[in-house]
Amino acid sequence: MAYTPTREDFDRYMVPNYAPQKVIPVRGEGSRLWDQEGREYIDFAGGIAVNSLGHCHPVLVNALREQADKLWHLSNVYTNEPALQLAKSLVERTFADKAYLCSSGGEANEAALKLARRWAHDTHGAHKDKIISFRQSFHGRTFFTVSVGGQPKYSQGFGPVPGGILHAEFNNLDSVRELIGDDTCAVMVEPMQGEGGILPATQEFLEGLRELCDAHDALLIYDEVQSGMGRPGTLFAYMRYGVIPDILTSAKSLGGGFPVGAMLTTEAIAKVFTIGTHGSTYGGNALASAVALAALETIDTPEVLEGVQRRHELFREHLGAINSQYGVFQEVRGMGLLIGAQMAPQYEGRAKDILPLAIEEGVMALVAGPNVLRMAPSLVIPEEDIVEGMARLERAVARFVENA
Repeated sequence: MAYTPTREDFDRYMVPNYAPQKVIPVRGEGSRLWDQEGREYIDFAGGIAVNSLGHCHPVLVNALREQADKLWHLSNVYTNEPALQLAKSLVERTFADKAYLCSSGGEANEAALKLARRWAHDTHGAHKDKIISFRQSFHGRTFFTVSVGGQPKYSQGFGPVPGGILHAEFNNLDSVRELIGDDTCAVMVEPMQGEGGILPATQEFLEGLRELCDAHDALLIYDEVQSGMGRPGTLFAYMRYGVIPDILTSAKSLGGGFPVGAMLTTEAIAKVFTIGTHGSTYGGNALASAVALAALETIDTPEVLEGVQRRHELFREHLGAINSQYGVFQEVRGMGLLIGAQMAPQYEGRAKDILPLAIEEGVMALVAGPNVLRMAPSLVIPEEDIVEGMARLERAVARFVENA
């Protein structure tokens, strides 16, 4: 007899570190999804900024199918053509000279942090080991990255955290000046904080970080796992600011839904990662690389990148109209198609309460912390889907306000 999984099976069989919504999507096309009962949803969540080209985009599906008939996995005892093609394309489109491929954003950030420490050790000595990050930042779930991230709730209860990690205040250069010194090996920052509330860095802040890192011979690491790959309306957010990092990490939208990550850096820094210093079993996997290359080549086009800003304005227009009617938001912010709506003071900490109502109305959204409603849809979401999805979201907001 055929077995159809239910939401109750999650509670029965899965480790309880997630609390998924009650519906189980089973099919997707573009920016729409259908659940087990055939009910349709408009997707403003995008798999948490992952589904950069929506669901089952034909270019990605074709890339996966073609590669699936050729080669899946070799390990890094060998290299493969898709991995080399992806690395070449990433290097040629960015500041970087070298690429390291892995399976996730957490892995990419782990590699970036280890690279920075190894570079400082080999270049200056063991004393230069301090890493500065920022409060409310998020860099992954490995023990190193969760410790560098500026949200203690994610590292509490797991024992002593790694040493040499300091946290400054985002968009506050003075707080960095108080911490940085000649023992600093790196400053790690999200050009736009994602999990911390969809907060873009100011131009002055990133320029100041670059100057401070140069003055103290420290590396500037950009975590663009969530903010990159077309989401800001440029291929990476650093291109909007014109402030170039030493190391950059990417994942999420890079694979369009297929697990993949990348770390990009310069020749001078990359050379300290000699044979055996770091690795990833699935890094450079042929299937993942083929899909990521197809996503990269599709996203990095004027048609897609220019369309991101048009869609951004449409989201803002509709969120403004909802707010004019219901007064539920204090501020709408973000870049491109990573948008956050901060809750008004009377609804402080209640962003998550909108999500189940939105599902009931047929639209999927996210939160970024307890106080920000987040939207990270496909970069090519049809404008009519934005309009319809916003109409559904407005109904959810109306119910939220009525029952608040």
